[in-house]
Amino acid sequence: MTTQAATPLPDHLHLKIIVRAPVRILIADDHEVVRQGLCRLLPLDPELEVVGEAANGREAVRLSMRLRPDVVVMDLLMPDMDGTTATQLIRRELPDTQVVILTSVLDDDSIVAAVRAGAIGYLLKETGAVELRQAIKLAASRQAQLSPKIAARLMRTVANLERHVALSEREVGVLRLIAGGLANKDIARELFITEKTVKSHVSNIFGKLGVRSRTQAALYAGRIGLLPRDQVGSREGFRKFGRQAASGRKSQSAELP
Repeated sequence: MTTQAATPLPDHLHLKIIVRAPVRILIADDHEVVRQGLCRLLPLDPELEVVGEAANGREAVRLSMRLRPDVVVMDLLMPDMDGTTATQLIRRELPDTQVVILTSVLDDDSIVAAVRAGAIGYLLKETGAVELRQAIKLAASRQAQLSPKIAARLMRTVANLERHVALSEREVGVLRLIAGGLANKDIARELFITEKTVKSHVSNIFGKLGVRSRTQAALYAGRIGLLPRDQVGSREGFRKFGRQAASGRKSQSAELP
């Protein structure tokens, strides 16, 4: 009996089997219950693998440097180092590691700060398991995922930034000095213009931004990044971000122009 060799399949019929490595995940959250829950929940999907846990931001940075995960699932409010700072450090040192924020914090400033720090996703802890797994996979492939509530707030912030674009270069400079705590006379001296001209600029700024006080204008400047929030209204902030060190006193006034 003659045994015939199997006839090779044509090239176009060969099947390619692609084995995809699971997404390697580091979980950073100061609550042990949350970490344990995620460690049990995420690996239920065979495409996901938890490779480490961190109880604070500093530990998250250290473990990221050692483990080099594909994605870090990061809480914002943690001891020793907050999630935003940790995100910035991780993204700076490990550009191939993506960060997904998973938090209960829902405010515009935190959202903007996290996105600026390099987070590719921002989800609330009320997010369902399926959505969370999908967000992690999208992050690993460098695609963003935002909770609907987060997306709405971010769009509102973008709208505010578009209004900011309407300010002239001089008005941006005046707004920065207002945020630095300078009174009109100090702004005039700093920019080598008259106090009357400063008042005109301030009036225009108020009108364009839809604010009614210097305090509101200063807070807006902090929100869009002209000055860090913790330095709004301080001479220290002006020295760092203004044209030069302020020689005037910090304004105690809430005057209208």
